[in-house]
Formats: sequence, structure tokens, C-alpha cells
Amino acid sequence: MAWAAALALAGCAVPRAPPAVSAPSPPQWQAALPHQGSVTDLGQWWQQQGDPLLAELVAAAQAVSPTVASSRARIEQARAVRVAAGAALLPALDASASLSRGRSQQASAGGTVPVVTAAQAGLQAAWELDLAGGNRAGLDAATQRLLGADAQWHEARVSVAAETANQYHSLRSCRALADVTQRDAGSRQETARLSGLSTQAGFTAPSVNALAQASAAEARGRSVRQSAQCEFDVKALVALSGLEEPYLKQKLAIAHTTPTQSAIFLIASMPAEVLAQRPDVFSAGREVAAASADIGSAEAARYPRLGLSGSLGLASLRAGGATASLDTWTIGPLSLSVPLFDGGRRAANAQAARARYEEAAALYRASVRQAVREVEQALVSLQSTGARQADAQAAVDGYQAAFTGTEALYQSGLASLLQLEDARRSLLAAQIGSVMLQQESQAAGVALYRALGGGWTPGLAPLQAAAGRAP
Repeated sequence: MAWAAALALAGCAVPRAPPAVSAPSPPQWQAALPHQGSVTDLGQWWQQQGDPLLAELVAAAQAVSPTVASSRARIEQARAVRVAAGAALLPALDASASLSRGRSQQASAGGTVPVVTAAQAGLQAAWELDLAGGNRAGLDAATQRLLGADAQWHEARVSVAAETANQYHSLRSCRALADVTQRDAGSRQETARLSGLSTQAGFTAPSVNALAQASAAEARGRSVRQSAQCEFDVKALVALSGLEEPYLKQKLAIAHTTPTQSAIFLIASMPAEVLAQRPDVFSAGREVAAASADIGSAEAARYPRLGLSGSLGLASLRAGGATASLDTWTIGPLSLSVPLFDGGRRAANAQAARARYEEAAALYRASVRQAVREVEQALVSLQSTGARQADAQAAVDGYQAAFTGTEALYQSGLASLLQLEDARRSLLAAQIGSVMLQQESQAAGVALYRALGGGWTPGLAPLQAAAGRAP
């Protein structure tokens, strides 16, 4: 009667999972969408940029990144934990064997002590019947964490790709600025040369010549500083990609054409569709599900546990030419363990599991809000940089025309050196602004790529991550 009551209690006391966590997203994006917001695949975006070196650098950086390697190792750990959790639902079978040889204490009729050889072999089986669902909940938690680890691997790859692309664009922009500063230095040097000749001939005051020489010296220093910054960027790319520096410089020396923003991917019009492609949001959701399963596992430990065991044994004894064998088997016992008193340990474990669930739910909601923020900001930045491109180019063209005209007037003696230097400074600022705007636009595209999850798709088999294959 007591057994029946305990079994009924265990069967009816299966813990219930907490309610699902919701993280509402806006019905639509507040920032304007590029290219009418159509959906496209982001996974091969680097190959679509028309820059083979960029694609090569991203692939090389992902191959040597310690972050990606660490994420891959966490997948292996999560897979091992899942296998162990699944094994808890199955019977355990152990085999044992022993062999011994010795003399018995009792002498035979002839006065000799016989040598006894004993051999034993057996199988022991044990199985815990998962009445309260604790082991099943443990398997569910391990499965969810394996899916989350796979998503984190993809997130690491996307982060490395974005970091590499930003560093590469920084180097390209640095080299463009180096060209600008080098041309500016050459122009100022030529002005200083002409000013020196004019001063020697007595047509230009020494103070004016000093200004021209100082301007040329300043420009040379700016050009040298910019070239050094480009070397820093090269070495940063070498560290990121693991490529040899001479090889990278050889590749960088090839003529480069900046891809247009029309090559940038498109975007879904609904935030919910985009958030489903974010591996960090997906991973946070899997952690909520795993924490929910952990509650079930902790609660199940508070209820009765039923186990079944059995064994099979073979034994053989040989002494003095005589052999005896003994075979045994048992099924049972069927054991029931009922928790009575543990000082509140099991209840505390269940309370801690519920607290971890609340924490995971809060982090999930925060990740959704952060994802919406990152996409919105990237869209605003992309729209802003695109709208400023025409004005930036018009400014460069206008200041270039003004400088050319002022330079002609200066050479004819109709404009002062101060006017020429003022026109040159305006042109230099416009050229630098144009290059920096181009880099800002490229960074906005990379930020949007990252904010959209980099082309990752939920449900991709984690086995691909273990093999190191791209999504």
C-alpha cells in the first residue's frame, strides 16, 4: 500500500515548466530601409563586395581566431554534456571479471595442499526510472545549450569578419589619406621652391618665404605621420589574419576599386524576421529554455526516485583436478528512495534554478532590445552617410576649382600666399572629409551586416561547427 502511494505521488508530481518568455519587438523599423527592404542572403556578403583580398582576409582571420576556436571547443563541451545527459535515461551495464590462484588451508588426504584456481565473470545492470522527469529535463537543458553554443560559434565568426573588414577599410582609407597628404606636401613644396626663388630675386619678402617654407615642412610631417599610421594598420591586419606581411603588402599593392554601396545586402522589413537571424538573440533564448529545464531537474530531485537493478554471474573453481561451477542471476531489487529531510538543500537548489531562469529571461529581453537598437543605429548611419556623399564630392570639386584658380592668381602675382594657403587648407579639409565619409559609410555597412546576424540561419546542424565549416 505504501509503495502504491509513493508511486502515485511520484507520477503526479512532475514539475511544470515556467511560462514562456516574451520579448516584444517593434512592428516595423523606425529608420529607413535600404533598397526597399527586400530579404537576401548575407552569408556570402564578403564575396559580393568585388574585393578578393577582403574575402581572403576574412577567411584567414576566422581560421586563426582564438575566439572562434574557443567557441568551437565550447560546442564540443556542450555536445559531451548532452551525451552524458542522454545516457542518464538509459540503463547502465557494467562487466566485471576476476581470476585468482592459491592454496587452500585444508590439506588433502595425501597430506598435500591443493592449488585452487577461481575464475569469476559477471554483468551488473542498473536503471533509474525517470518518474518525475528530472533526467529528461537535464537532457532538454543540455540540448538547448548545445544549440546555443552553436549559435555563439557563428556569432564569433561574424564578429571576427566585421572586425577584419573594419580594419581593412581603415587601412584603405589610411592609404587614401596618405595619397592626399602626399599630394598636398608636393604642392606646398613647389610653392616653397617658387617662393624661395622669388625671394632670392628680391620680389618676395623674406617673411612670406618663411611662411611658405613652414607650410611645406608641416605638410611633410603630416605625410610622414599618415604613412606611419598606414604601417600600423598593416601590422594590425597581419595579426588578425595570420598572413605574412610581405604577402599582404604585395596584395595591397594591386590596384583597388572601392565597391559601391549598391553591393550592400538588403534587409527584411519586419524586426521579428531580423531578430530571428541574430545568433546572440537565439543563444539567449536557448539559455532561457535550458534554465527552464534546469528548474524541472531541480524540482524532480525533491520527489521519490525508483530504480531497478539486476546481475548475471559465472563462477568456476578448480582444485586437485576437480572443477565446480556456479551460475547466478538476479532481477532486482526494485528500490524506491523517498526524500524526507535534507535541511532544505533540494528546495534551495530549486529556488536557485528559478532565480537563474529569471536572470536568463531578463538577459534575453535585453538582448532583443539591444539588437533592435543596433539595427536601427546602423540603418540611420547608412542613410546619413549615403545622403552626404554627393555634398562631400561637391565640396571637394568646388574647393579644388577654387584652389586651382587661386594658385594661378598667385603665380601671376595677383593673390597673396596667405590666400593660397587658405584655399589649400580648405581643399585639404574637404579631401580628408570625403575619405573619412567613405570609411564611415563602409563601417555602417559592416555594422548593419553584424546587426543582422551575418547570414546565420537558426537550426543549422551543430556538426558543421565542429568541422569548422562556414554557415
